[in-house]
Amino acid sequence: MDTSSGRNGIQLLLAAEQEAQQIVNAARNAKLARLKQAKEEAEKEVAEFRAQMEADFQRKLAETSGDSGANVKRLEKETEEKIQHLRTEADRISHDVVDMLLKLVTSVRY
Repeated sequence: MDTSSGRNGIQLLLAAEQEAQQIVNAARNAKLARLKQAKEEAEKEVAEFRAQMEADFQRKLAETSGDSGANVKRLEKETEEKIQHLRTEADRISHDVVDMLLKLVTSVRY
């Protein structure tokens, strides 16, 4: 009877070991499934964030592009006004400058 109860004990231990192995495998599979799901969710969030940032960038680019046309026109106008101011000033003082140069060139110093 000792051999029979010994075999039953071994059988019980083997069954318990198999059950424990099944529990460990199930937990491992559940963990892998959750990791895969978490990775997919993270990739989805990254894609959404990237799309949002790209949309913001495109919107800002469009805003600044529209402004750059206005800025170019404003700068061209300011530049033309400055050129006109310089021409006016040059016309105003050119006679005096010519007189001063002629005076200096024609006067001889010893």
